[in-house]
Amino acid sequence: MSWLRSSHPALHRAGTAGAATLALALAAALPATAAAPDDRAPTPTPRAATVYEAESATISRGAVESNHAGFTGGGFVNYENAQGSYVQWSVNAPQAGPAALTLRFANGTTTDRPLDIAVNGAVVSAGRAFPGTGAWTTWSTSTLTVNLKAGVNTIRATATTSGGGPNVDHLSLDTSGAPVGDTPAAVNGQLRVCGTKLCNQYGKPVQLRGMSSHGTQWYSQCLTSGSLDALAKDWNADVLRVSTYVQEGGYETDPRRFTDLVHSLIEQATARGLYVIVDWHQLTPGDPHHNLSRARTFFTEIAQRHGSKTNLLYEIANEPNGVSWSRIKSYAEQLIPVIRQHDPETPVLVGTRAWSSLGVSDGSNENEITASPVDAANIAYTFHFYASSHRDEYLATLSRAADKLPVFVTEFGTQNSAGEGANDFTMAKRYLDLMAAKKISWVNWNFSDDERSGAVFKPGTCNANGPWTGTAQLKQAGVWIRDQIRTPDDFPTS
Repeated sequence: MSWLRSSHPALHRAGTAGAATLALALAAALPATAAAPDDRAPTPTPRAATVYEAESATISRGAVESNHAGFTGGGFVNYENAQGSYVQWSVNAPQAGPAALTLRFANGTTTDRPLDIAVNGAVVSAGRAFPGTGAWTTWSTSTLTVNLKAGVNTIRATATTSGGGPNVDHLSLDTSGAPVGDTPAAVNGQLRVCGTKLCNQYGKPVQLRGMSSHGTQWYSQCLTSGSLDALAKDWNADVLRVSTYVQEGGYETDPRRFTDLVHSLIEQATARGLYVIVDWHQLTPGDPHHNLSRARTFFTEIAQRHGSKTNLLYEIANEPNGVSWSRIKSYAEQLIPVIRQHDPETPVLVGTRAWSSLGVSDGSNENEITASPVDAANIAYTFHFYASSHRDEYLATLSRAADKLPVFVTEFGTQNSAGEGANDFTMAKRYLDLMAAKKISWVNWNFSDDERSGAVFKPGTCNANGPWTGTAQLKQAGVWIRDQIRTPDDFPTS
C-alpha cells in the first residue's frame, strides 16, 4: 500500500487489518524539483487530415442546408428528427490500422442527440454523445480512434433517438496520431469494462502489465525518452501509470506545471504504443472529497485534450483512507460525470476503502462494494498489495472480488507495505499467478531510483540518464519484475 513517498524515509502505516494507522511526516527539505522529462520522443510523420464534407456523403432522411453560418464546404446536413436517419461517408485509408475520425457538428438545443458510429457495418461507438453546443452557429468536434482496412471504408453516423442527429458539417480522417504497429495499444484499441473483465476492441478479456512512475514532483527525471523506450521495447510493458501526487509538494503547488507534465507523458507513451493510467495520487488527506474541486479541474482538461485517444485509463483516487465506502462512492459519482462530458469511452478506475485494499486493511472486504456499487458504467475498482505485508487474507479477497467485480491492481510491490525491506518473490508470484488466471491487469510500484528496495533502478541511475536497458542498473526487485513483464502477452483479436 502507499505511504508518503518522498525521497526521504517517512513514518509508515501498518498494513494489517484493523490496525492500519497512518503516521506521515514531510521531510524538512524536499529534493529540488527535477526538470521536466525529455519529450523529444519519436513521433509518426505528421500527415494532414483528409476532410470529407457531409453534403457530399450518402444521406438518408436528412437535407443539405446552409442557413447557419460557420460551416465548411458548401453546407451541412440537417438530420430529420427521426431514429435511423444517417450520413454515410466513403473514406480512403492509405494503410490498415488505427485512424482518428473527427465529426464536426452543431447542436442548438439543450438535449443530447446521440449517434451510433459504424465502420464497415460494425458499430464501434454506440450512442456517442453529441451534446448541445449553445447555438446552431456554434460548431464543435467529437473524435474517436478506430481501426480501418487499407483502401475504401464506410463510416456511418446514425441517429439513435427520435430527435435525430445534430447538424453535421464534415468528417475528417487522420492516420498520423493513433498508436501504430503491433504495440499493445494498437492491437487492443479502445478498452472497455465488460462484465468483470477489461476487454479490448474485439470484446476479448485482456491483462495489461506494466509499471507505475514514482511521484512526478520527485522523480520526473526517471521518465525520459530513453527510459520510456526501454519500458516499451526492452521490458515489453503494456502500460505506464503516471502518478501525479495532489499534496506532498505535488499538483496543488503548481497545477499548470503538473498538468502539462501529464500531457507530455501521455503523448510520449502514446508514441510508443503504451496504455497510460492517469493517476490522481491523492493520499493525505485520505478523503477524496478534499480534492474534488481540483480533480474536476484536472480531469476536465485531461479528458478534453486526450479523450479521443484509445490508450487511456483514468484513476480518480489513488488510495482513499480513513473514510467510509459511501464517502468514496459519493466522490466517484460526482467526478465521473465531469469526465464523461468530454470522454464517454475511457474506463475509469475507482479507488477502494483502506488504501485501495477493498476494505481489508480496515477489517472489511469486497461485499461493501457489491452491496452498493458506484452508479456508473465502464468502471473498475482498484486493489493494492505489498507481498511481504499482505498475505493470504488479502490474496483470498482479491480472488473473490475478481469473480464479482472488475478489478485492476494499479499498484503492488514485492516488499512490505512501505515499499522497502526484503523481497518476498514467492508470495508475489502467488498473486501474479492468480491475476494471470483471472485476467486481472496490474502495475508495479515503482519506475524510479528511490533508495527503497521497491524502486527498480539503483540510486543515481536517473540523474546519470541511464543506462536504461538490460539488468545491470536494476535492483533485485527490478530484475524480477522486468522478467515478469517481458513474458509474451496473449491479446486475442478474434
